[in-house]
Amino acid sequence: MPAHSTPPTTRRPARWLLLTCLAILVALVTATATWQPWNDADGPGGLTGAAPSEGASPTDAPSEGASSPTETPSPTPAPDAVFTIGAVGDVLPHDTPIRVAHTGGDDYDFTPMLEATREWSEGVDLALCNMEVPLSMPGERPSGYPLFGAPMQIVANLAGLGWDGCATATNHTIDRGADNAMYTLDVFDSEGLGHAGSARSAQEAATPQYYDLERAGQQIRVAQIAATYGTNGLPIPPDQPWLVTLLDADQLIAQAETARENGADLVVASLHWGLEYQLRQNPEQEALAEKLAASGAIDLIIGNHPHVPQPMAKLPGGPGGDGMWVAYSLGNFISNQDSNCCIPETATGLFMTATVTKPADGPARVTGMEWTPMTVDRLGNQRAYPLPGLLEGEPPAALTLSRATLEDRMARVESIMENSAGADFPLLTTPPEPTGEPPVVVPRAG
Repeated sequence: MPAHSTPPTTRRPARWLLLTCLAILVALVTATATWQPWNDADGPGGLTGAAPSEGASPTDAPSEGASSPTETPSPTPAPDAVFTIGAVGDVLPHDTPIRVAHTGGDDYDFTPMLEATREWSEGVDLALCNMEVPLSMPGERPSGYPLFGAPMQIVANLAGLGWDGCATATNHTIDRGADNAMYTLDVFDSEGLGHAGSARSAQEAATPQYYDLERAGQQIRVAQIAATYGTNGLPIPPDQPWLVTLLDADQLIAQAETARENGADLVVASLHWGLEYQLRQNPEQEALAEKLAASGAIDLIIGNHPHVPQPMAKLPGGPGGDGMWVAYSLGNFISNQDSNCCIPETATGLFMTATVTKPADGPARVTGMEWTPMTVDRLGNQRAYPLPGLLEGEPPAALTLSRATLEDRMARVESIMENSAGADFPLLTTPPEPTGEPPVVVPRAG
């Protein structure tokens, strides 16, 4: 072999290396041409993801710690529906309030007497009063004690101040007979106010008053039932036994259960009971309240008739065993009573504010109760005022009550409320704000 010739063994390794490099290059080109991204979140050609692991598909869950484009976030819990029920004591227009409200001819206006309380009646979501007396009919002269007959305008005045309905079962319901008792309900209907406790037929007597509210996307129905201890000895017509409902625990429980069967989420019982001018509930009130609480059918009792405030309580039992709330007496709202005729506490009543909470997936329950003293300036044109506002701010020019009198009235109410039991019952000094549209008053069957 010539000296300058290259041995075959030195050229074979170079050719092998060249072929190997060429194969690698071809493989890279092929891989680049055929590779597609698994996650194209940035649009065609985006490179925001990596290929899934062996055995997975593009829709399989990613490895731990990675974010999945198909992961569904947890739904936001639906909010609770929360609203307030407000109530006051007796609307009891004696002769003097009627005279003050007289504006000439057959016209009367009680609005000025109650204007200072408007923020409260308009501030709650459902406002319920106690209409102590029947109305006088057209052509009749209005009158006060002993056989009452209020001017019909008082109903429109209450509606204009934000009241939604009233209890009409009292010891004065039939002061002027059956016709006036039924006429009273006609006027309530014409003004769009609800009523409970008296009736124009047996069918109406068996029908609670319903109020429908829409809150937090929920339709909530409140039922009101009412009854009185008696009618001052005046006989209920034997052919109209349904004219006014009398206190009977079993009948009230049956009414409440019927209301729930008809969709009521909450049942309020307005009871005319107790002894006049007694600052504490009596054993009969307690016994009836305990029986109603044990039934589990009633959420809240609003009490009236004693003409003075009485304590509040939360009793064991109630719907679902969550307790039943009781305001034993809210005292007076409109009246001509104070220490001049009666005991000093008759000049001051309570505005009760009950808070109701209903979860989206649970029942409605009363979750709190507060109280605000309302007092009447008898010599100052019978005007009613929230008492805390008179003590905290500049008194109105028309007020005839002294600072000492106002402080004495507040102290007397605080002493009464110290006897409340079963829960915390705070003093509320500022009016609430509505949480939604006014309730729909569902007509009863007349």
